[in-house]
Amino acid sequence: MKYSGIGGQAVMEGVMMQNKDTYAVAVRKPDHEIDVKVSKRKNSKALDAVRKIPVLRGVVSFVDSLYLGMSTLMYSASFFEDDESASASNKKDKEEALTEEQKAKKAAKEKKQENAMLGGTVVLSIVIALALFFALPYFLSGLFKKMISSQMLIAFIEGVIRLAIFLGYIAIISLTPDIKRTFMYHGSEHKCINCIEHGLPLTVENVRKSSKHHKRCGTSFLLIVMLISILFFMFIRVDSKPLQLLLRLVLIPVIAGVSYEFIRLAGRYDNPVVNLLSVPGLLMQRMTTKEPDDEMIEVGIASVEAVFDWKKWQEENNVCAH
Repeated sequence: MKYSGIGGQAVMEGVMMQNKDTYAVAVRKPDHEIDVKVSKRKNSKALDAVRKIPVLRGVVSFVDSLYLGMSTLMYSASFFEDDESASASNKKDKEEALTEEQKAKKAAKEKKQENAMLGGTVVLSIVIALALFFALPYFLSGLFKKMISSQMLIAFIEGVIRLAIFLGYIAIISLTPDIKRTFMYHGSEHKCINCIEHGLPLTVENVRKSSKHHKRCGTSFLLIVMLISILFFMFIRVDSKPLQLLLRLVLIPVIAGVSYEFIRLAGRYDNPVVNLLSVPGLLMQRMTTKEPDDEMIEVGIASVEAVFDWKKWQEENNVCAH
């Protein structure tokens, strides 16, 4: 079994790595220094209990990852705001003029605004994703109903359209320079995890030699969601059109939960069946992961070491290079 218990994702000019309730964001700043921010999530006992329930834990993990991803993305982007360098000295002078009480009030206000913006961004992202990847394919598949009588075949066509839209979307955004660099950091994240899980010391040289593909990848999860949704909607049907659309929305958490269990299984075990089922996700990663440069690898290493004692893990699990 090769399972380090860590996971991460790429952010703007950096990598976010998570280990249980602790996560770190490592960002390569414009001055080429690496900034590392370590945070700890606060979970309720009820939420911790849900995280132990199969399928339901996948729903919680999906929403949590989306929220955490947005927050770390906003943090990493803060290093590259326009006119930041020009206003830095003025901002510093103003900060020094404030009393401790004023600073505390300002920080609380900024935190409140940040949370409101983050919450709105998450909600908007979910709405857009539902419209683009679920509502649109449903309505487009309806164009075939005059030619095809089989509801099961219509549902299959809907799934193919959904998959085509998803792959097309990824292909288009991967052409932009910013997304290309983000995918390079995504490759750095995977390489770091693979390096650890294969028993190698976490160095730039060893990470460079490691694979940029990983079975626990978030993009693999999204592709599995698309594929499993085809099966769900082919066999779970109702006659009413409004109910059909509502059913698709209601089943999304269930599909996400089932997909999460598969990704979890794929990450824990290495056997022919699991490896075969993981092939589509690994092929998908050819688009979403790119080879990083050494500076990006250094950022990935910094994010891992901020939350994970990889040397201790390798010793406890008797993991050696092979």
